[in-house]
Amino acid sequence: MIGLDTNVLVRYIMQDDALQAAKATSLLENLTADTPGWISLVSIVELVWVLAAAYGLGRDQILDALEALLSTKELRVERAEVAWKALRACRSAKADFADCLISSCATSSGCERIMTFDRGAAKYAGMSLIA
Repeated sequence: MIGLDTNVLVRYIMQDDALQAAKATSLLENLTADTPGWISLVSIVELVWVLAAAYGLGRDQILDALEALLSTKELRVERAEVAWKALRACRSAKADFADCLISSCATSSGCERIMTFDRGAAKYAGMSLIA
C-alpha cells in the first residue's frame, strides 16, 4: 500500500502543473488491488478545502471528485464507510463536508450527540447547538 498526500490528489484532479500532474497521474494509474493507494480522512478534508479555497471549485464538483476517489477500487480511504456516510449527508444537506464528516465519525464511534456552537452544523449536519 502507498500513502497519498493531499497535494498528489490535487495535482491528479486539477492537472494544473504539467510535470507534477503527469507524475501524480502515472502514480495513481499504476496502483493495483495488490498495491493500492491509501488516503487519510485528514487528506480528504484538506482536499475539500483546497479545491474550494484555492481553486474555486463548486460544491457539486468537489463532491463528485470525492465520490470518484471513494469509488476507485485501487484506492483505500481511511474509514471509507464514514467518508461515504458524510458524502451522502453533504449531498442531501447544506452542511459543509467537514461538519458532515465530524458528525459521521462521532456517530460511528458511538456518540449520542455532537455538540457545537455552529448554527449551520446544528441545522444541517445533525449536531446539537449549545445554547
